[in-house]
Amino acid sequence: MKTYLAKVGEVQREHVLFDASEAPVGRLAVMIVNALRGKDKPTYTPHIDTGAFVIVINAEKAVFTGRKSEEKIYVDYTGYRSGYKETTAKEVREKDPARLIKSAVWGMMPHGRLGRQLFSKLKVYAGSEHPHAAQNPRKITVK
Repeated sequence: MKTYLAKVGEVQREHVLFDASEAPVGRLAVMIVNALRGKDKPTYTPHIDTGAFVIVINAEKAVFTGRKSEEKIYVDYTGYRSGYKETTAKEVREKDPARLIKSAVWGMMPHGRLGRQLFSKLKVYAGSEHPHAAQNPRKITVK
């Protein structure tokens, strides 16, 4: 039996919709990364982009377990001496709730050329409206 390796032209792409309301951020991020990389398909090949386009709605309703919303720290550093800034997850949720999902997903992606290409297929929206209804996305529920 031969091992199947996907070719770039053979990949069938689909659109997947995740509803983040009342979903833990970490568990949601794992499912999103698996869909982006194509690990949920039998045609998964590690060095080829075999994943789907991922749409995430209701990012503002995603939850953290425990006390992470008060204790989790997001760090920004500009490179200048006074450019170090720390913000809590609660402050990030008020300013940009999509950043919570994006940073969790980016931390689980491969950090190279392929990872950046895969990450560009992720679209996160704070509310329940999204402009991708014409693609007829398949909805996936998070347990």
